[in-house]
Amino acid sequence: MQKIRIKYRKGEEVKYLSHLDLMRAVHRAVRRAGLPITYSQGFNPHMKISWGKALKVGQASNEEYAEIHLEQLMPPKEIMDRLNATLPSGIEIRDAFLV
Repeated sequence: MQKIRIKYRKGEEVKYLSHLDLMRAVHRAVRRAGLPITYSQGFNPHMKISWGKALKVGQASNEEYAEIHLEQLMPPKEIMDRLNATLPSGIEIRDAFLV
């Protein structure tokens, strides 16, 4: 298992998205990118993504963090490129590195 920390930007275009909507957008982007993400065990499995503190609705930020747990080893640069290709405009992965 591999843990990747991503630094992302929530721009002015999406500053009125709630934290839950932002999480859904990233979950969909991970699925579209075809990343080998780890899922929780149990009756209702979820993607293993750990989020930082939630921003207020209406606030933009250039430096927010999340951790993604992957089943297979992948280069952080490839993860960043694949996610940026599928994320909506206004959300951008700025950096990705191993934890």
